[in-house]
Order: sequence, then structure tokens, then C-alpha cells
Amino acid sequence: MWPAVSATVTPAEAAVTARRVWRLAEPVHAVTYFAPEARAAYEEAGLRGYWRGYFAGRAAPLGPVGPEPVVAAFFGFAPGMVARALPGVWALAPPERALEARRLGAGAALRRLLAGREAAVAEAVDLLRPVTGGLDIAGRVLAAANLALPSPGDPVDALWHQATLLREHRGDGHVAALVAAGLDGCEALVLRTGIDLPRTELQPHRGWTDEQWDAAAARLAARGLLGTDGAATAAGREAHGALEEATDRAAGRPWEAMAPEAVEHLVTLLSTVARACAGALPYPNPMGVPAP
Repeated sequence: MWPAVSATVTPAEAAVTARRVWRLAEPVHAVTYFAPEARAAYEEAGLRGYWRGYFAGRAAPLGPVGPEPVVAAFFGFAPGMVARALPGVWALAPPERALEARRLGAGAALRRLLAGREAAVAEAVDLLRPVTGGLDIAGRVLAAANLALPSPGDPVDALWHQATLLREHRGDGHVAALVAAGLDGCEALVLRTGIDLPRTELQPHRGWTDEQWDAAAARLAARGLLGTDGAATAAGREAHGALEEATDRAAGRPWEAMAPEAVEHLVTLLSTVARACAGALPYPNPMGVPAP
């Protein structure tokens, strides 16, 4: 039995844990976007075309919403791209059906990818349960909506649900950091392409036109964050680093109660799981998920 609780973990240490776990839990969540089983489940539900499944599956915890709340919560997508999917997808598959397709597709993908690792999955679920069950959700819309869903009893389904809670919780905090830094959805993507991701991995997958993209680049350049060559300046890299640090801090609170020994064991378990899930993901990818 691993010690589960510690009162000696500092916020800075918890922020480091949040980043370590994110790198390992994100590939688990990401199978819902890239694995063939996930795409097939959405198509079976009537959601043909990649983006119908994406927007329906990820937005379904919010209910049958229109585009505006999703533009706000997802942050990086062009409003026009979101409006092409919502609310129309709900006529094809209401949120309850989309959620079921999401669960079935992710579960089928993980059962294939994690075959032979059932013991690690079950143990990771047990360690994550008190963390994800007690997430602070004030100001975190997507985390709150997913936390309101029933927690699956099956360990594989539960692991995907926990990974999703952690990534949406972190994402909500990241959006808050971007807003506080005075960046809009397109500017955040342009800045990232100036650092480590190609434009081809972000612009077409988020729906921004060349005119919108170039205007965002001009705004960043006027703030001294982007050079004329499209690369981030020293100030731009510093701003990006500050955003990541703020995101880690915002994601750290749930980890302040977990003992360091339990954290290390969880990281060991998730490392095995993440390496198996990584085979379903392209690198680089529009999510910015690093290879585990």
C-alpha cells in the first residue's frame, strides 16, 4: 500500500507533478481523437466526418449547446469553424448518444493498446481516483461538466475518464492564463508556432484563415513577441514560458495532498500506459502532446 496523503508537498512541487502527469495522461485521453476505434464509434452514432465527432464528443458534457460556449471553452478554434458543427451535430446525435460513442470508442482503443497492462491500469485508477474525484472546479467549465458525468466502473473506461478530467482541468487553467496574458485564440496558436510546432499542425486544424492568422502575427509582432521571420523573440519565449508556469501552478492544487512516494509510483504506472497509447498518436500533433 502506497501512502496516499502528505502535508509536506509545496505548491511548487505540486506544479511539477502536474506537468509530469500531464505528459503521461494526455496520450491516454488523446486516443479519442486519433484511434480508429474512436472514429468508428462516432460514425456509428451518425457523426460522419472527423470534426462532427470531435465537437460532439468533447462538447457533449456541456449539453446541447450552440457555438458560443464552445468557442469560449475550447478557446483556440475559429468561431466560424465551431459554428459549422454546432448546434447542427445534436440533430445527428444528441449529447447522450455522443457521450456513449465517446466512451465506447476510447474504451475499445485503450483495450487494444493496453492489452497485457490491466494490472497497471487498475492500480493507476486507484491512485488517481482521490485526485480526480476532488478536483477544484471553480472557473473550470469543461472540468466541471466532465466531473458531473458518472464515473465508470470498468478500470479501462475509468482511466480514460480520469485522464480526461485532468486534461480538461488543466486546459481550463491554461485558458485562464492565456486570457490574463492578453492573448486571443489565434494569437496563442501563432505564438506557439514561433516556438516549436509547425503552422501546418495548428492553423488548418483550428479553422483560422490566412488573413486572420497573419493579422494575429502582426499583433504579436507589435507587442515584441514575434519576429518578422515568424519566430518568437526572446520576449515571446519568456511570455510562453510564463504561460506554461502559470498553467502548471493552476493544475497543481490536486497534487498537494499526494505523498511523493505515491506520485513516483503513479508516474511509473502511467509511463507504461503512455508509451502504449503513444502508438495511436501522430508526432507532431495539433494538441502539442509530446512523445512520452
